[in-house]
Amino acid sequence: MDKQRPTAVLAALIANILVAISKFVGYAISGSAAMLNESIHSVVDCSNQILLLFGDKRAGRGQSALHQFGEGRAKYFFSTIVATMLFFGGGALGVMEALEKLFHPNHEVENPGIVLVILVFGILVEGSSLRVALKEIRELNVEKLPLFRFLHESRHSEILIIFTEDFCAVIGLVLAIIGTLLTTLTGNPMFDALSGLLIGLLLMFASIFLAREFYSLIVGESVSQTDLAKIQHAFQRPEVKQLIDVKTVHLSPEEVLIAAKMDITDAYEGVSYKLINDIERQIRHSLPDKKAYIYIEVDEFDPNYAIREQS
Repeated sequence: MDKQRPTAVLAALIANILVAISKFVGYAISGSAAMLNESIHSVVDCSNQILLLFGDKRAGRGQSALHQFGEGRAKYFFSTIVATMLFFGGGALGVMEALEKLFHPNHEVENPGIVLVILVFGILVEGSSLRVALKEIRELNVEKLPLFRFLHESRHSEILIIFTEDFCAVIGLVLAIIGTLLTTLTGNPMFDALSGLLIGLLLMFASIFLAREFYSLIVGESVSQTDLAKIQHAFQRPEVKQLIDVKTVHLSPEEVLIAAKMDITDAYEGVSYKLINDIERQIRHSLPDKKAYIYIEVDEFDPNYAIREQS
């Protein structure tokens, strides 16, 4: 979570606490399988926000002798825990509970009117949290990418989790409303259990999607193509004969490591440090939203360099 952008996580935490309380009250007075799954969903979401806030605190601890580039990837680690353990675990628990009621459809949904009121309240609160997340996405999406492409390419793990859980929460609440209405109209509790099953599966699929994204972030992703173009542009000057290679990796959403090798003209070999400093200044100026660790080496161009790197 960007230090300037805690709003989405805090808004989601407050929303989920309120909704979780209302859903547990609804389950207690109704016995609805869908309401139980929604209650589990909200508890999972509350745990998510707490872990994300803890991960952000760890990521802000800064450099140390052991972690010389800081602990920025702690955000990705805690995001992975949220995705795999809480999302998947909560979804699996919900699926098992729904299957039990689906194969033994003798439960009843009592006080359906109160249940529907609570579910509508949940949609209003979760919808407000989703709007906050979308607002932050618009601020982060400076390249104006389509929503799902931005989520796939973004290195901001927290906003991906917040959007996913808020989006799933709204869909889950809609499914719970449909299940409750069909059960009330037909008198068949199978619809309530089926909606609970779909909500659990929704959580599990969300977990798989998030885990795939965070695996890539933990292993280490390069900067975006747009940022890479800005970095490469800094080397496009008469003093540089050729940019031999450039490699990048995100240390956190706001920190990047850049390593480059270049061949410069003979006239600047004696003052290469001045050229390197100038290139570093240009790179940092072109990436104002990121802290950049930059290491540039001067070397002679070798046509077989790429082959040697791969071997």
